[in-house]
Amino acid sequence: MDVLIVGAGAMGRWFGRTVDADLAFADADPEKAVATADALGGRAVPLDGDERFDVVCLAVPMRLAADAVADNAHRADAAMCDVTGAMKPPVAAMRDHLPDRERLSLHPLFAPHNAPGNVAAVADEPGPYTDALLADLDAAGNRVFETTPEEHDAAMETVQAAAHAAVLSFGLAADGVREEFATPISAALDELVASVSGGTPRVYADIQSSFGEGTDRVADAARALAAADDEAFADLYRRVSRGDTGVGAGADASAADRDQTDKHDPVE
Repeated sequence: MDVLIVGAGAMGRWFGRTVDADLAFADADPEKAVATADALGGRAVPLDGDERFDVVCLAVPMRLAADAVADNAHRADAAMCDVTGAMKPPVAAMRDHLPDRERLSLHPLFAPHNAPGNVAAVADEPGPYTDALLADLDAAGNRVFETTPEEHDAAMETVQAAAHAAVLSFGLAADGVREEFATPISAALDELVASVSGGTPRVYADIQSSFGEGTDRVADAARALAAADDEAFADLYRRVSRGDTGVGAGADASAADRDQTDKHDPVE
């Protein structure tokens, strides 16, 4: 099986290391394609070339995914897959441009240096090539699980956009204090801020652009907490404790909830 990986960045390199295939790399930066190909025993090819491959894998920024499908569909003899991080746009584009070929969308839910891990997968049109790719992911120790484009992108509003927004908001809101004042919660948040802010801004901006409703919900929740009186704050607190979600849903606590004694003190 020969595979063209469009995008020679960290995710493209991860995919190339993980699959058992003859590799070619194309990138907007030709020198990056050459360096990645040399490191992984593949070869570099032009980004705008016409050479065909059994499989084309797109490892490009989310905002470019749909266009990359259109630009590279003619190069895929049998299958196309993507590891872009969103699923609805690339899957829709692949259905349009590759209706008679195998189609697979993948989202590794980890940074490449933390591999292996969970990989969300939509086998939109499975076949022997996509089956082989999934088997390679499994053999490398990843936990591949099935989803749909709609379920995946909705989940990303919470686990990526909302989570990142909450962490970055704490980083922006926090004043510098002496280390001795740190509590277990603030120290854990400081570690999360360091982790998130140590990445690539463009990647996080792409996530916010693609799944921004999650960020809006974080802002709504912060406003609700800021405006709450003691009783309303306690209601919001207990809803989180119960696992209720959404600022607007289930806002009225039951009388039993309002009257109960708090079960524990703050974990600080």
